[in-house]
Amino acid sequence: MITGASSGIGRGLALELARRGARLGLIARRVDALDELVGEIAALGSKGLAFPADVRNSDSLGEAVKRISAELGPIDVMIANAGVGPTKHAADLRGEEVAEVININVIGAANSATAVVPQMIERGQGHLVVISSLAAYRGLPKSAAYCASKAAVSAFFESFRLDLEPRGIDVTIIHPGFIKTALTSGRHAQLPFLLELDDAVKRIVRAIEKRKKTYSFPWQLATIVRASMIMPIWMYDRISRKNSFRE
Repeated sequence: MITGASSGIGRGLALELARRGARLGLIARRVDALDELVGEIAALGSKGLAFPADVRNSDSLGEAVKRISAELGPIDVMIANAGVGPTKHAADLRGEEVAEVININVIGAANSATAVVPQMIERGQGHLVVISSLAAYRGLPKSAAYCASKAAVSAFFESFRLDLEPRGIDVTIIHPGFIKTALTSGRHAQLPFLLELDDAVKRIVRAIEKRKKTYSFPWQLATIVRASMIMPIWMYDRISRKNSFRE
């Protein structure tokens, strides 16, 4: 099961997993895009079914999970990918805009996990995957809502890992850097170590197959971000303001 499957990383993951023989329950709001993806998956010799749903609505998502399970069998892997990544200066940010980001990125991911966990516990196996971001590590300019949402979702799934691993359920938290998708198109600022979508998707799939607890990439940017966590605040502020990557 993949949320946010109609475009970007979600669509790329669906096609890569289809090449590896996976049966796919595809969740997104855009029915036409999902139907097109189902056709591409069929052409690869695999099976994908579209289940339109809004991850912000737990009832809608719960119903989709029931239908996926009925038509494709128990969900072995759930990939919580649906997300948005707007950029806006703090002086211009409005509360409703923050709520929208939190509702999709955090509540949506939480709804996705809680919808499948009961059946995974019953079977004593399963794998939860969430697409977070290197932006989860520290606040970035013009990215208050986005950074907060990714920090929250990483902490949420880490807590789930601690609770659920003893019950046979693995949890993988993916922290990507910059990837060529609709979220990064049109950015005027430099995006260091920008990855092609196909490259990023293959890296994510390998991490999922290895059932890594967490995977941050590319390593160059991940190293810089980790180093920033121990920088003095004055140093971090100076560097971050000078290099406003998410502009």
